[in-house]
Amino acid sequence: MNIVGLIIQLVSGAVGGNIVGPFMGKSNLGPVGNSIAGIVGGGLGGQLLSMLISGGAATASAGSAGGMDVTSIISSIAGGGVGGAILMAIAGLIKSRMSKA
Repeated sequence: MNIVGLIIQLVSGAVGGNIVGPFMGKSNLGPVGNSIAGIVGGGLGGQLLSMLISGGAATASAGSAGGMDVTSIISSIAGGGVGGAILMAIAGLIKSRMSKA
């Protein structure tokens, strides 16, 4: 696994979570909650996207070689941001449903 790619995914996940948060209205978790949900979602989403794009074995060998090109950086940003936004939205909806009960 490439640590730089993982850091990019986590940071872009936090950004994605904080971008989606204000649009969620009452489901907004606040800056810290949005960031935490985004970081977790960014890590998961980025890893899933990298496995889907290049396959599990290819990702492991590329990570050990230390190769970071523009394509892998962009896919880390996209996967992390989208994963962070999706997980933040899911967590916000769960929070909203639980507060109604």
